[in-house]
Order: sequence, then structure tokens, then C-alpha cells
Amino acid sequence: MASEELAQKLQRRLQLEESGAAGEVADKGEVVPEVTAEVERGSLTARAGAELSAKLCRRQDINEGAAQPRRAAVFNPYTEFKEFSRRQIKDMERMFRLYDSGRDGYIDLMELKLMMEKLGAPQTHLGLKNMIKEVDEDFDGKLSFREFLLIFHKAAAGELEEDSGLLTLAKLSEIDVSLEGVKGAKNFFEAKVQALSSASKFEAEIKAEQDERKREEEERKHRRAAFRELQSAFTQ
Repeated sequence: MASEELAQKLQRRLQLEESGAAGEVADKGEVVPEVTAEVERGSLTARAGAELSAKLCRRQDINEGAAQPRRAAVFNPYTEFKEFSRRQIKDMERMFRLYDSGRDGYIDLMELKLMMEKLGAPQTHLGLKNMIKEVDEDFDGKLSFREFLLIFHKAAAGELEEDSGLLTLAKLSEIDVSLEGVKGAKNFFEAKVQALSSASKFEAEIKAEQDERKREEEERKHRRAAFRELQSAFTQ
């Protein structure tokens, strides 16, 4: 009922504007507050309806696989890319930061161009654009760290074409990742870790990193002690 009344008032307003009556009323200093308020409310309702319709359409596209859901800017690579060890992900992060010369958290086309040249596999401008497009989930024309990890994920899962520039990137990088699909470990340490549960896997890797840091600290202490002994020998 309310919608019918609103439609009638909107129709009346349009008739007034078309006939010029609205202009005459304005000249006389008269206003139609009820109609104006209803028109404004109708406009807001229409905008809200359009936004809701767009959201529902996108949700339907996502459910049908025609669109990808937007992902949060912050993510946990260790839980999302469980097929890689902590050491592998840290190596990927190191490589990403090395070529992110703009320090903006992205690798753009020119930075990717430099990366491929450094790896000894220069690409054409179109080839670089196609490389980005293959994993560019948010269509911003550059690679986030998550999209960079997707390169190695797709390479390991065998989802990249043989002539793909991304496969070339993954193969030429010095990151120890199996490109035959994640079928097994490359060394005894990874084989042992893969036999554990996901939780204990990370615990084992963290402990290994801590042990390595302790060993490095012990080596530094020994070097400092040896240097002091040598220094005291010269000062005597």
C-alpha cells in the first residue's frame, strides 16, 4: 500500500515537472514538502536496493563459480599454503621482498620484468602481463605476496602450462619446491616432518629454527672469545 502511494506521488511530481507547474509553484514561493520528502526517500531506497541487488548477484556468481570471493588483505601463509614448509615460505618471502623495490607490498610489471631478467629468462611486455594475469585474483595488475605464493602452489600442483612464464619463474628460482606436485620430501628433515600432523609439523619446524639460531649464537660467542684471546696476546 505504501509503495502504491509513493508511486502515485512520484507520478504526480513528474507530471508537475513536465507541465511546468513545478516552476510556477516555485516562483510563487510554494513548496510541496510531502512530495519532496517522499522523492528523497524513494531515491535512497532505490540506491540501497541497487546495492543489495549487486551484492546478491555477486554472491550468486561466487556460488556458481563465475567469480572469486574477495580475500582479506591480511592472511596467514602458513595455514593457507600448508603444502609448503615454513622454510620454503620464508624463502619465497625473501625473494618477494628482494624484487619489491618500491617497498609497497607488491611486485608490479616493471619489477617482474627485472626479476625475470635476473633469472635469465627475459619476457616480452605482453608475456609479463599474461604472467600477472594468470594469478591476479583482484585484477589490480600487480602481484601481492599471496598471489606470488600462488605461482609456486600452481607449479607444484602441475596447474601451469609448460610454456608458462610463471612455471619458468618457479623452476629458475632457488626455492626448494617439488614441481611434480607435492608428492614427497626432498630431504630427510622434510620427510620426517611430513609424517607428523599439521600442528606438530609447525612445532618441529619452529624448534629446528630455534636450534639453528642457538647454534649460530654459540658460534658467534666462540668467535668473539677467540678474537679477545688474540687481541690480549698482542697487547701483552
